[in-house]
Amino acid sequence: MASASVSTVSRPESSGPVLGFEDYSMYSNLSDDELMQLAIERSLLEGCTPAPSSSVVEPPRLPQATVTTPQQQPPARPRPTAQIRRPDRPPTGPPGAEPPPCPPNPPRDIKKELEGCWVSQYTTGYGKRMVAYRRMDGTLITQEPEPEAKVDPLVKAIWDGDVPSVRAMVRKKDINLLIANQYGWIPIHEAAYYGQLDCLKALLGVQPGMMNMRTLKEETALLLAVGREHPRCVEWLLAQGADPDIANNDKETPLFKATERGNPELVALLLNHGASVNKLCIQGWTALHEAISQDNVEIAEMLVKAKAKVNMVNHFGLSPLFVAAQSGHVNALRFILKHGADINSQAEDGATALYEAAKNGHENIVEFLLSQNADANKPGKNGLLPIHIAAQRGNDGKNLLNADFSTREFEASVKIIQMLIPATSRARVRRCGISPLHYAAERNRDEVLETLIDAGYDVNAMLSENHSRLYEDRRSTALYFSVINNNVDATVMLLQAGANPNLDVFSPLLVAIRLGAVKLVTLLVEHGANVNAYIHTHPTTFPATIMFAMKYLPLLKYLMDNGCDAMSCFVCSYGNNVHPPIKPTRSRNELQSREVEPDRKTCVEFCEMISAPNMSRWAGPIIDVVLDYVGNVKLCARLQEHLDSYDDWENIKYKSEPPRALLHLCRLRVRELLGPSRLRRMDKLPIPPRLIKFLKYKTNQEEVEEEQEW
Repeated sequence: MASASVSTVSRPESSGPVLGFEDYSMYSNLSDDELMQLAIERSLLEGCTPAPSSSVVEPPRLPQATVTTPQQQPPARPRPTAQIRRPDRPPTGPPGAEPPPCPPNPPRDIKKELEGCWVSQYTTGYGKRMVAYRRMDGTLITQEPEPEAKVDPLVKAIWDGDVPSVRAMVRKKDINLLIANQYGWIPIHEAAYYGQLDCLKALLGVQPGMMNMRTLKEETALLLAVGREHPRCVEWLLAQGADPDIANNDKETPLFKATERGNPELVALLLNHGASVNKLCIQGWTALHEAISQDNVEIAEMLVKAKAKVNMVNHFGLSPLFVAAQSGHVNALRFILKHGADINSQAEDGATALYEAAKNGHENIVEFLLSQNADANKPGKNGLLPIHIAAQRGNDGKNLLNADFSTREFEASVKIIQMLIPATSRARVRRCGISPLHYAAERNRDEVLETLIDAGYDVNAMLSENHSRLYEDRRSTALYFSVINNNVDATVMLLQAGANPNLDVFSPLLVAIRLGAVKLVTLLVEHGANVNAYIHTHPTTFPATIMFAMKYLPLLKYLMDNGCDAMSCFVCSYGNNVHPPIKPTRSRNELQSREVEPDRKTCVEFCEMISAPNMSRWAGPIIDVVLDYVGNVKLCARLQEHLDSYDDWENIKYKSEPPRALLHLCRLRVRELLGPSRLRRMDKLPIPPRLIKFLKYKTNQEEVEEEQEW
């Protein structure tokens, strides 16, 4: 058998360990795990052992590599080890000696790390309270269980109801019953809070003067006992002279707290011991307000018998009557009216109880108030009547996920409107400057809109100047609201009821064209909308309907079929002369301040509008459509430039060259004689069907194409 050869690796002074060919042959028989362990140890050795130039450190001995024959298995090898030195300490000992082990880490100074740290408390999933200490950057320093607070033995005995121990401790002369905890609680507060009557008697028997002492929240033992509903403690404290009118920080008296808990027994105890019934809490509510809000007629009756004021208002001017109307409590409302509440009283914002009931959608409250002759014509400070509030309520997005509730809410609103209509003066509605129709159309309340229309409300009612000024487009009619909401059903109802589509400053037809709403456009045109509408704030030489319909060629053709003025598109102040360059953006002020010749208009012309960057690629088809509705015209230089820019538009330019066909001119003349109004109802005129098709530019093929486009 061949003898095993041993090879070693030496490290030069100026570099780390270097592996030669012998090393690779030596490692060839190591397993993957052994190689990984050796690589880790070498990495630690290279990173932690310095190699100063003044001394040479012998590297750790490597295992011997044994050359074996295929029949011989290699012997087991010990794992190489490496001693790690701290890089900041020079090697010690003679050359070739093993380096000393690293010293242990110094003890961690937790107290110094916790100085100025951020402390947070949390509870684990098992209910254990923990405290976490973090640095200012949020990194965790340490966490530990929250230290348990030391409990006073007397307090612990009170919690446990250990009366003998309490009596024994209070007899000691060295005990101080007035020492408070961090919340300002003394033992008497603990006894009252937990309802320990015997402990309470023992404590007050020693020091009766602490009867009305308060916590940091100004709570007395009586108030704590009332809040926890301990009637025996309350009765005994009142019998011992506890003050029933001391309020806490929220100005809540024991009587208010008993009413809030809905406990008539406690209310009776407090009233029998002279508790004041008209004290206000921090929100300005009395105990009667609270009883009415809970629909607790029993407690309300006790309070009224104790001289509670039924018309007393809170900080917002709301009396118990308003509270009942807002909450929808019919029994409480009936009770408060029976005892002299003013049904038509108004809050600081001018609202009445009927107003509040309509606002909150309480159908039964509205019905009851109207049966008691509540005035439906008293407006709030905003000038709105209850019918206005009922008309706009319901579609506020609060109940979109609950379809059943929304349906019930809508039905209740319709019933409220039906009840308010006969009780509301139409003249008073007109003086408000806004109709309920406007609110119903704005909120897409189709059911309410239909109810108001059936009741005879004016569908052409206009917003007052004050209300119209609130909208940038100065809208005025309910029809405008329906169109801008793209509400086809509401638009149909208003138009069929006689709504005029030409009353607004900005025509609803322009809104429909801008939306690309074909159905709305046809409805408005069929009901007499002006197809030649202009925008006064943005003057043009051609109708604004053409400007908005340029990108919708079927709509543009439909407008032309119904009498839109196409001839104005070919009126140009420059003609064949050179046109000025087009500005990217032009405002009305720029147009008005531009210096022009006296015979030239300052408003935007068709050739200028069609040359805009976003419209120039549509110029040819637009001109082609408009040319079908004019006779002999002469294109200006700019329109000719557009038609010359594409070879496909050459036939359009040829169409514009005079003379036009006589048949075409005759059609234009007949359409001119009929006028826009007759063109819209051409089917009802005594005209042959074939002539109607001719006047509408329709052939069999064109009808098929039009149907496909629409």
